[in-house]
Amino acid sequence: MPWDERYVLGVAEMDATHRDFVELAYALLIAGDDEFPVLFAELHDHTRRHFDNEGKLMKSCRFPAIGEHHSEHLRVLGELAHFSRSVAAGRLGMARNYVKGLPEWFATHLATMDSALAACLKRTN
Repeated sequence: MPWDERYVLGVAEMDATHRDFVELAYALLIAGDDEFPVLFAELHDHTRRHFDNEGKLMKSCRFPAIGEHHSEHLRVLGELAHFSRSVAAGRLGMARNYVKGLPEWFATHLATMDSALAACLKRTN
């Protein structure tokens, strides 16, 4: 899942964060077992900061779908926390399968929730 210019939403802050997310997710897809735990922890930390920042952006433009978007963030953070415990215990299999689904999840989340947030931000700035 390398970065693709089709992911650009036109909000520099979101685009930079999304680029970092995509690069981490891609690194995880190709990581060996030695690298995977460290990269998964980085992805979890990045995603927590990423979603915290998007929460602030949603509030700043009074995003109408803030509840749904926030709920999706909580769901993903819960999944990452769950798999982080497995990875920390040396069980990588399920986390690897989860990471394989990230490109599809990201594309859908970007095209729906994040693109709507970007449009809201552009209208209010």
